[in-house]
Amino acid sequence: MSRSILALGAAALLAVSGCAGYDRAAGTNTSGAYPRQSDGRPGNPPGTELSRTYDRTMGTDTSGAYPSQRNGTPENPQGSAISRTYDRTMGTDTSGAYPQNRNQRY
Repeated sequence: MSRSILALGAAALLAVSGCAGYDRAAGTNTSGAYPRQSDGRPGNPPGTELSRTYDRTMGTDTSGAYPSQRNGTPENPQGSAISRTYDRTMGTDTSGAYPQNRNQRY
């Protein structure tokens, strides 16, 4: 075998093992070496850890891992927390969460 083919093979092996190292540290499956860490599998719900952390903090479902936090569900009515607070304070329905406030006249 020529040295260039060996060098090319060594470079490819390093690239794959580098991805595997990243996967191990990041909890991903970019290299294909960690299929149990693929998105959407038990133990690793959809989205990245960053997006799941954002969802837990903000009460959203950006990552797809928290469907109960989607807008319009009983646990999370329509609109943002800010718009719902505005609606409660002002007696309006800008968020869509307070339809009983739609026809009130002052």
